[in-house]
Amino acid sequence: MSRLFKRTKILATIGPAVDSAEKIEEIIMAGVNGCRLNFSHGTYEKMDEFIGWIRQAAARKGRAITILQDLQGPKIRLGQLQNNHFDLYEGDEIILDYAVKEHDGSKTFPVQYNLAEKVKVGEPIYLFDGKVRTHVIEIVSDTAIKLAVENGGFVMSNKGLNLPDTDFGGDILTPKDLADIDWGVSRDFDYVAISFVQAAEDIDKLRELLRSKGSNAKIIAKIETKRAVENDEHLEAIVQASDAVMVARGDMAYEVGAEMVPIIQRKLVTMCREHGKICIIATQTMGSMVDSPIPTRAEVSDVANAVIQGADVVMLSDETTNGKYPLETVKQLKKIILYTQNHSEIVPIPTDPRGENPNYDAISAAAARLAEKIGADAIICQTASGATALAIAAQRPNLPIISVTSDPRVANQLALVYANSAFVRPYSINYGLDLARELKDSGYLQVDEGKKGLLVVVVSGDDGVASTDTIKVRHI
Repeated sequence: MSRLFKRTKILATIGPAVDSAEKIEEIIMAGVNGCRLNFSHGTYEKMDEFIGWIRQAAARKGRAITILQDLQGPKIRLGQLQNNHFDLYEGDEIILDYAVKEHDGSKTFPVQYNLAEKVKVGEPIYLFDGKVRTHVIEIVSDTAIKLAVENGGFVMSNKGLNLPDTDFGGDILTPKDLADIDWGVSRDFDYVAISFVQAAEDIDKLRELLRSKGSNAKIIAKIETKRAVENDEHLEAIVQASDAVMVARGDMAYEVGAEMVPIIQRKLVTMCREHGKICIIATQTMGSMVDSPIPTRAEVSDVANAVIQGADVVMLSDETTNGKYPLETVKQLKKIILYTQNHSEIVPIPTDPRGENPNYDAISAAAARLAEKIGADAIICQTASGATALAIAAQRPNLPIISVTSDPRVANQLALVYANSAFVRPYSINYGLDLARELKDSGYLQVDEGKKGLLVVVVSGDDGVASTDTIKVRHI
């Protein structure tokens, strides 16, 4: 039974490569569990169109699908350059000036952030996403800084800058982010991802802002700065403050060094599992499939490693926004996940998962172990808030978790949770068991050959709303 369900989920970024209702429905049916909208690109009008298509496809196919708003954050970029190209040589001195709006062909470039307010002399700045290394040699004015170029290369319009040693002092929600949050609140996103997190306080500020606007969206902390990973205690505080963590390996590689990324990834997956938080592995998951219909062996190993570590989600970016083979990429990713989960054990973690509610943790651990001991086909979880389903998933059972809730928002949020398939049904005392019978009759839960029926563990609360206190074993 469990072999039919992929336990590690797929999050796909939506963009031009899937720019139609039909293509979005195709990738959802191929295995996508959540859709990411990247607010570094695109108009509100296009985002509305994407949201409509995603929700229509989810409704038509009866799927719970997460929609995620990914804020740009202080992703600093160059402005428009004359002819969209400028060659640089070792020893050149260039100026980045926030006050410059048009590039005149000189070595003074427009930049989309006032770096003069933040940087210090001697700090490194990497241009074109790390391809050109420079360091600050002078604060020229209130809006301009001078850099010395350390290696030859070239820059292009709108390409990103990385400042690994610059302290932004908690100022990571930009005016654009605040405008995007205001717009997004009325669109009812399931998750909001905050970029370039430096401390747990960044999460707290965003949560307070969202709540003040009436949003109960969950928060994803994107881990990609040097300061965020400066020590384990600091990093663990960020994990605990968040609802989910994204291991944003692209910018992280420039910030801390590529050699550190695999170790940080493993550390974050472990922390998230210990604290019952969702962990998303992102950036170049299947990068070669932007131009190729098959992945490289290194990419297959990378995905398999994320599955073996116990990550909740693997994410696609360019592959489904600008790639030539978005549908094929999703199918290949699902194939790797299924094969890996069915032929390898999940790496154990040093301590038992400990979420925010010890009672949920204890009951969920007991349910997972009971299901394994009796050879159950599925765990059926009745949940009002999603907390019980998260606690069960933190145990990393090797069988499906079928969550039933009366709240569509909770179902959509659970779509990214390890091993979860979420369904919305009107509340009744036995709606978990009723759902199991319904799924068996429909063929969604299939009885293995030689067995007379399904064996399920049902986790619920007698009042069905505020507490989880009951475990039942039922044969259907």
